[in-house]
Amino acid sequence: MKKFIFIGIFTLLCIASGFAQKYAYVDTDVILSKLPAYVAAQEQLDKMSEKYQKELETLHNELDLIYKDYQAEVVLLSQDLKKKREEQIVNKEKEYKKLQRQYFGPEGDLAKKKEALIKPIQDEVFSTIQGIAEQGAYSIIFDKAGSMTMIYTNPKFDLSDQVLQKLGYKN
Repeated sequence: MKKFIFIGIFTLLCIASGFAQKYAYVDTDVILSKLPAYVAAQEQLDKMSEKYQKELETLHNELDLIYKDYQAEVVLLSQDLKKKREEQIVNKEKEYKKLQRQYFGPEGDLAKKKEALIKPIQDEVFSTIQGIAEQGAYSIIFDKAGSMTMIYTNPKFDLSDQVLQKLGYKN
């Protein structure tokens, strides 16, 4: 008899705790795409990336030209000239790879600029979501834009508009 009472109480506690939790979701892709500061920052990063890409393309084309010239003349060159041309090609390749890392590497110029421009905006969105979660007593807020898959979402639990409102964005 004691077992049944214990199981019954335990089941009721589990059910009650399940009802006490509130869940919601946001779509940070939608939120960020509607923030003018984020759009401007993204455009600036795109222009910077395009500029760097063109610079690297030019350097790569120079490298290709030097290499093709070398291949065409290799049979006519003396050992000393071969060695100098090969060193020139290797140095150009090193220069290309160094510039590529400097621009697009994990610690590169683009990553640093992205950190400087985008992170403050993302932090503001996160703190706004956190404030809404605390104010609304939500246990969990999912990000629909993340890698987590949601099969179904009820729009009444979407807090994206509320986040945008708190960030000062008006539809």
